[in-house]
Amino acid sequence: MGAAYSQDLRDKVLHAYDRGMKTRQIAQAFDVSPSWLRRVAQRRRELNEISPRPMGGKRFEKIDRVRLAQLVAQRPDATLAELREALGVVCAISAMGAAVKKLGFSFKKKRYTPRSKIAPMSRSDVRSGSSGVRASTRIV
Repeated sequence: MGAAYSQDLRDKVLHAYDRGMKTRQIAQAFDVSPSWLRRVAQRRRELNEISPRPMGGKRFEKIDRVRLAQLVAQRPDATLAELREALGVVCAISAMGAAVKKLGFSFKKKRYTPRSKIAPMSRSDVRSGSSGVRASTRIV
């Protein structure tokens, strides 16, 4: 994406628009798109704005990272949704994940049940996929 059109160009385009030139003629004369010209004219008409708006990037941080770090330290097993609810912010789960990652925390897989204490179900010398039981009849 390129830089915003200059204020001088905006003024010239709107001046031509005010004189009654057709949108397509203005677009060709000033090498701008007709849709851009219509949007600039609409913004002036509805909002009385003609200057370019700020481009890209986030303008504020919704998530208090200091408080988030405290919450993660208190409840390391909390889900992102639980952390979001505890913070009381309205944001996407992915935003919470990004904030947790920026803090240097990682998600580790955990076993939710203890390991089985039952012995293995098949003998170790049995070929994989085999039942381990000898056939009752001898194949010749």
